[in-house]
Amino acid sequence: MCKKLILSGYLFFCFLSFYAQSKKNDISIGFRHGFGNEFKNRNYSYSNNYYKVQFSYVLKQTRHFKYELFVQPELNFASHQLLNLYFVQPDEPDYIRKREEYMRLKNIKEHILNLGFLVRKPISKTISVYVLASVGPMVTNTETERLSKGFAFSDGIAMGFSFKVKNIALDIQSNVRHVSNAGIQSSNAGFNTKNIEFGLTFPLN
Repeated sequence: MCKKLILSGYLFFCFLSFYAQSKKNDISIGFRHGFGNEFKNRNYSYSNNYYKVQFSYVLKQTRHFKYELFVQPELNFASHQLLNLYFVQPDEPDYIRKREEYMRLKNIKEHILNLGFLVRKPISKTISVYVLASVGPMVTNTETERLSKGFAFSDGIAMGFSFKVKNIALDIQSNVRHVSNAGIQSSNAGFNTKNIEFGLTFPLN
């Protein structure tokens, strides 16, 4: 938990520092939408549909690469259901009631603040590819057998492709996300999902 909190805080304050010192053409804003589902397993189902606002800052640009920091407030709507009732063990208090409760289909809302770092490789004046990694705090409104209600973390890695039309960049991204609470609450098996994400970004100038 401490490492994730320290990393999240460090990235956030770095972004604020660079934002305060930057020129407008170093900063961009974007809007993103994505959806996905769990990796195939026999224990649970999980599908999600999410929306993000992205603020990016160009930290450094060389001849071959561009390095960016970003902040992404995110709202995630998910559906989850326990499929394997034996995931809830008999040694848990009130396990029969918990099995019945957790095996119902649940709608979950997650509020997330993704903080990350992106490396972009331009292929031409209009096309680029990139990889990114992010980590950030999250609040979930629903108790499940895999994750307690309340505070948690969302970690992600992604690869993407961008195409620029005038000042607007359109992109498609494939990403993997892991959600857990670093052991600060009782349920912490977490969720692992694969997602497809679409976005558009334009500079603030």
